[in-house]
Amino acid sequence: MSALKDQDPRVHSIKTKIHVVPNFPKPGIMFQDITTLLLDPKAFKDTIDMFVERYKGKNISVVAGIEARGFIFGPPIALAIGAKFVPLRKPRKLPGDVLFEEYTLEYGRDRLEMHVGAVEQSDRALVVDDLIATGGTLCAAMSLLERVGAEVVECACLIELPDLQGRERLNGKPLYVLVESH
Repeated sequence: MSALKDQDPRVHSIKTKIHVVPNFPKPGIMFQDITTLLLDPKAFKDTIDMFVERYKGKNISVVAGIEARGFIFGPPIALAIGAKFVPLRKPRKLPGDVLFEEYTLEYGRDRLEMHVGAVEQSDRALVVDDLIATGGTLCAAMSLLERVGAEVVECACLIELPDLQGRERLNGKPLYVLVESH
């Protein structure tokens, strides 16, 4: 599902605040720079508000944010809906015992880690990231959460790159995005 289909007037404003940088970090990549959105308090607040409006009252107990930009959107959403925030980190960034999930990227392999005990079997989880491209990172996040028994209710991203068909890799798991970029 996409906020674009809802015709919310905030979507256009949010989309205009995302700066597309061609050929960064390497040739052929159209980098979606959200720092310009973060510099606009109204657009940033509208972004958070749209997610909060969708998830308030849905009994979500954990918001899992994917490093690094999921850390920008996840905590304010979690606070507003009364859920805990769990960071899903890159390797060797968390002290203590961790669980991990390895996954394949367009350009190699990576892994996500989370603290043992951060998520419980009864938790209803929302996975948050800034962008879905091929879907590999979201799939790894869902797998990690489901392995400990959490129910992943939905994934939420600011931006979708639909041409890369990441949504199709989510095996029917709902995905909510605010803007699409082609």
